[in-house]
Amino acid sequence: MTAEQRDAALALDVERLLRFGRKHKLIKELDAIVARNTLLDLLGLAQPSEENVPKEDFDTPAALLDEMVELAAAKGLFDGSVPQYRINFETRMMDALMPRESEVCRKFRKLYAKGGPKAATDWFYDLCVVSNYIRTAQIAKNIQWNTATPYGELEITINLTKPEKDPKVIAMERLQPAASYPKCMLCKENIGYAGRINFPARQTHRIVPMNLAGETFYLQYSPYAYFHEHCIMLNDSHKPMEMDRHTLAEIFDFVAQFPHYTCGSNADLPIVGGSILSHSHFQGGRYVFPMQKAHIAVPLRNARYTGVKAGIVNWPVSTVRLVGRSSQEVQNAADDILRTWRDYSDTSVDIIAHTGDTPHNTVTPILHYDENDGYILDLALRNNRTTEQYPDGIFHPHKEYHNIKKENIGLIEVMGLAILPARLKDQSAAIADILTGSAPNTSREAGSPLAVHADWIDGLIKKYGTGLKREKAEAVLRDEIGIVFSHVLENAGVFKQDAAGQAAFLKFMESVGYRKA
Repeated sequence: MTAEQRDAALALDVERLLRFGRKHKLIKELDAIVARNTLLDLLGLAQPSEENVPKEDFDTPAALLDEMVELAAAKGLFDGSVPQYRINFETRMMDALMPRESEVCRKFRKLYAKGGPKAATDWFYDLCVVSNYIRTAQIAKNIQWNTATPYGELEITINLTKPEKDPKVIAMERLQPAASYPKCMLCKENIGYAGRINFPARQTHRIVPMNLAGETFYLQYSPYAYFHEHCIMLNDSHKPMEMDRHTLAEIFDFVAQFPHYTCGSNADLPIVGGSILSHSHFQGGRYVFPMQKAHIAVPLRNARYTGVKAGIVNWPVSTVRLVGRSSQEVQNAADDILRTWRDYSDTSVDIIAHTGDTPHNTVTPILHYDENDGYILDLALRNNRTTEQYPDGIFHPHKEYHNIKKENIGLIEVMGLAILPARLKDQSAAIADILTGSAPNTSREAGSPLAVHADWIDGLIKKYGTGLKREKAEAVLRDEIGIVFSHVLENAGVFKQDAAGQAAFLKFMESVGYRKA
């Protein structure tokens, strides 16, 4: 392709993108002139295309943007060998079609007032999809399945949305000067940020302010959503995660304003918290998680909270469920459990509340609203203590399962949705080769990419042999990965699933004033 042909293709693609923007109401006719000139300048084009623009019907501009990125890289507008530069340039192009932040907020408020919360979030979510801020094409590459367990079906995802970094990119990142702006990926200052090699561009990022229990938060959607309408509510201030009565009030306020959304919070302590403890935030979405489908194993009652139904949930991560129509009464009951748990120790099951002044006990709360039952709050009890035997955490994935999952068990995993590393795609395919007999088991050879799975593979061969048909081998591996995830969640449970653990769980609940119903 000559330089002239490349520029002609780019100019036509600009018109195709503008047509998409008009169709999806990102821009109007006069806006298109401004957007066109912005894109011509960005792409180094002297004039617009005069060719007929094809009539096309696509839901997102992802494929078109990919084509434009290829042409722009070939033109030398950025280093196309660096994946983050490609994403950043694509985002910069799409910025030409984006409404201003104030326009987004005004439209959201208008829709909320006129049509209610669903109308407002439907529009905002669609904006994030058609602007390619939510990267649906990448999300679709994820591998997903369900696995039946004693706790119900768990949902498994092998996350393929984020490409592995090659050595060149790692070397370039090391040469980057230290940067403290934005302070983190959640700060409101991300709106419109151009990005860098180790920080994503955010020109298509938009947020909507809201008041939660007297504090300013902002609603945004996750660009690499793990479930439908995966949203994040970030605090106006860059301040650490907290877990107290006020945190619960904020969660309840969000669900009161958006009753079609689940809302939860990661714990406020390392090991049992999420990946970002430095910025207070919640997560939610329009989704029913496996935990929410789990039944009550032990119904409980408390004379102080007559309007609240309670119980121990049939769930691997030790969870108390509170159900009631009165938001305030459910919050009171939850705060009672939280305050008691903060100082609760039971050495018979390795639970120690403090080491000196260092706290270990906290909760992971998850709230949703049901028209029949009212507010349904699940409180997962957490403890982040470590020992010589368990340096990563007593109630953290144990070493024998690190081949599948070694990261923290945060909010999303607690709810029964596994986010597993991309390496498992190729590794599980190679293990399937072993189980079908089409490849030898080399997992114990020096330098084997399957070395991390050696013990697991031995167990699989002992259980299934090496003569499975391919389809059966793949099904077996999906089930076995899901079973490992269930064991990982059991590791995170502070009260184990045996008789001693469940007796200790009931003993704790009795200390808060609960009895079997």
